[in-house]
Amino acid sequence: MTWDLMSFLTIVVFVFSIVLLIAGIFSAYFGSGKSRTYGMIMLAVGAVVLALWTYLVGYSDITLFSDVAAWDVMYNTLISLIAVLIGALVAVGIFLVAVLKS
Repeated sequence: MTWDLMSFLTIVVFVFSIVLLIAGIFSAYFGSGKSRTYGMIMLAVGAVVLALWTYLVGYSDITLFSDVAAWDVMYNTLISLIAVLIGALVAVGIFLVAVLKS
């Protein structure tokens, strides 16, 4: 996979929208009052950004966006994001066990 500015922006926007969706879901479900409202707003913004960007890189005929191998970039980004989260959670878990046991 070749790296260029549009591939980088696709990764940034894709990860931003996924994290915003997840944060919005957690905030809307576990929050109360204003935080629940903000969670719904985050959920909506994440969904709109993801849908718009997916349309632009996947289905539009705009040259700037159509040069990106969108599905390959999104697939690699998702796999990388999952790997980073697993690694970070394992490291934080080890850290917490070490701190709590001492």
